[in-house]
Amino acid sequence: MAQGEAPIKQAVRWIEDRLLDDPKADRTKLIDQASRQFDLSPLDEEFLFRHLTEKHRTP
Repeated sequence: MAQGEAPIKQAVRWIEDRLLDDPKADRTKLIDQASRQFDLSPLDEEFLFRHLTEKHRTP
């Protein structure tokens, strides 16, 4: 990961890498892990939940 890169970007990249390895991985668990690993703010974590879980729900 690039030094100086924003933690939210690092987290998104980390989650994307995990999903490439296992597309059926639990996104909620990945977001929780990334949030702790990259010390994300509650707002950043909420952003990830909104954008990485809601767009994959079936109507």
